[in-house]
Amino acid sequence: MAKFFISPPSPCLALAIMLAILMSLNTLEALKPKISNIQFYMHDIVGGPNATAMLVAPSEPLNISGTNPVAAMFGSTYVIDDPLTETPDPKSTLLGRAQGIYAMSSLGDEFSLHMTLTYSFVSGPYKNSSISVIGRNTVMRDVRELPIVGGTGIFRLARGYCLAYTHSTLGFDAVVRYNVTVLHY
Repeated sequence: MAKFFISPPSPCLALAIMLAILMSLNTLEALKPKISNIQFYMHDIVGGPNATAMLVAPSEPLNISGTNPVAAMFGSTYVIDDPLTETPDPKSTLLGRAQGIYAMSSLGDEFSLHMTLTYSFVSGPYKNSSISVIGRNTVMRDVRELPIVGGTGIFRLARGYCLAYTHSTLGFDAVVRYNVTVLHY
């Protein structure tokens, strides 16, 4: 009967196996999602010479003096390029810009916007990264939640949510505080 002899693994093979295990652990750590919490203030300026929001539809002025001003604004669409700052003061550190579109989306009594925005960061730890938000913003509520559907840079494959709080208003102009929780890789 033949005898088989199995020799112990060489030290090189054992070292290679150990290195492969250690490298796979580092790879698994890199795949673990990270959570970033960000706060900023969006300055939406609808009127005046320094407007950051431009009405693009309808082209004629709105008649909001009727019995249902919310319904009268239905379909009004704005394109925006709003500054995002560190504090409510418009002269505080510029963190980024909110760029995109929002439209008045309610025929009822509740004033709501449909928002499709990208928050692009131009300074700080998130410089050259962005998050994208698409959702319904019920403007008159104290707290509104909007979903994060993606991102770029360090926020590639991002998911999460934004909590929006109106800080102040003057006519149609508003300063809105955003508390953002982003899950990213």
